[in-house]
Amino acid sequence: MSKYIINGCNKIEGTLRIRGAKNAILPIMAATILNESISIIHNVPCISDVFVMIRILESIGCKVSYSEDTLIIDSSNVNFNKIDEEYVRKMRSSIIIMGAMIGRLECIEISHPGGCAIGARPIDLHLKALECLNVKIEEHDGVISCCRQYLEGNEIRFERTSVGATENAMLAAVKARGITKIYNAAKEPEIEDLQNFLNAMGAKIKGAGTDYIEIEGVDKLDKVEYSVIPDRIAIGTYMVASAMTGGRLEVEKAIRAHMEPISNVLTNAGCNINYTESGLTLIPPKKIKTIDFLKTSPHPGFPTDMQSQLMSLMTLSDGITIFFETIFENRFMHCKELIKMGADIKLLTDKICMVTGVESLCGGKVKSTDLRGGASLVLAALAAEGETEISDIYHIERGYENLEEVLRSLGADIRRI
Repeated sequence: MSKYIINGCNKIEGTLRIRGAKNAILPIMAATILNESISIIHNVPCISDVFVMIRILESIGCKVSYSEDTLIIDSSNVNFNKIDEEYVRKMRSSIIIMGAMIGRLECIEISHPGGCAIGARPIDLHLKALECLNVKIEEHDGVISCCRQYLEGNEIRFERTSVGATENAMLAAVKARGITKIYNAAKEPEIEDLQNFLNAMGAKIKGAGTDYIEIEGVDKLDKVEYSVIPDRIAIGTYMVASAMTGGRLEVEKAIRAHMEPISNVLTNAGCNINYTESGLTLIPPKKIKTIDFLKTSPHPGFPTDMQSQLMSLMTLSDGITIFFETIFENRFMHCKELIKMGADIKLLTDKICMVTGVESLCGGKVKSTDLRGGASLVLAALAAEGETEISDIYHIERGYENLEEVLRSLGADIRRI
């Protein structure tokens, strides 16, 4: 297993250019199944999740090539209707392939994400949405079977907001007969990017970015060329790195509307953030100010995918911060690792924790627990005194392209072994 070795206390500063968003490229890759033709996608990040999705597409008959930052996917000969359990276990978000596959094929089979049962965190919304579109669903031996004669447009009312379920509903409804109306849809920028990609293929979708999406089904989709939006979570992570280490950061091609939920919180923490025509600049605070209370919530609220990174920032603040995680369970697994580095963190419940700022962090041996939790450890290590060894970095590589090279270009003392 690879590790990061980081010697802290170097300023993270310079110019940053981030490629496409992990949370946008994966549903867009799934959507390529629907056009039965060629899809050319630019600004694609070189991350492990992209390669898992490539293998999924190849396993059902797609031809895929990936060079530089461009994917070319030919879905004209999709000839297999099952997704191997191996892929679903590696990447839970591979469940978004389901909507596109049932839009293309009459019957499909896919394992439960992570091996969990129906009703557990939460694919029930995905399945209910497909049932609304005239899909019959059965569960047997850990496998979900979906079958339909044809897809029928309908009203889909989500009882709670879900990015993945919204994406699956959109993908399945694109070729359904008639009109599909999605209520309480997720509003994340990646949903809007999926809409724009599908519309570029000839779909008729409007409303993405709001809580109501309307889709008029079409018979055929066409060849497409498209560029993915920048990764707001990766940008936010590097912004925190600069804030924690006292560096000035310039970010190219950041989209203001996407970044504001993150940058507004960083401004409250003392950062000076200015938007330019091409991106943004961050000037770090002399002393990190406390954010008294931080609650994650769906867009345009503060994203759950930035919660652990902001927690690292608050470990060096001048007071106490209460974190309230509302989106996912098990989002505080990184806390015990941060504590090893000198952080003062107390878990109050499984969804609430209290962080009291300390003067400094210290290096040590820690383990990445998940993608964003692992990123929080990298941030802590960059600001810590001494050397930090971070193991299980395969979690981090799922979502950050060449993290050690990017950080090294910005002044970090980091190596991968």
